[in-house]
Amino acid sequence: MAEKKFEKALEELEEIVKQMEEGNMPLDESLKAFEKGIKLSRFCADKLDEAERKVNLLLKEEDALTLRPFEEKNGGKTKDGA
Repeated sequence: MAEKKFEKALEELEEIVKQMEEGNMPLDESLKAFEKGIKLSRFCADKLDEAERKVNLLLKEEDALTLRPFEEKNGGKTKDGA
């Protein structure tokens, strides 16, 4: 499952939830779907945690980054003319 993309895993998880919410699955099939859903959920959570760690790492590098307000490309002035 490590090769799976986040978006694809989330799609699969949403489909499983939809099928289970319909309530038409036999018990054994529901259990298998639930197990797969748990695995997909953990995979997605891990990918989100990884992305959050990367963002936090980038934000920690304060010395290299300077935060400033967004300016539009109209001569460096904001919409209000400041």
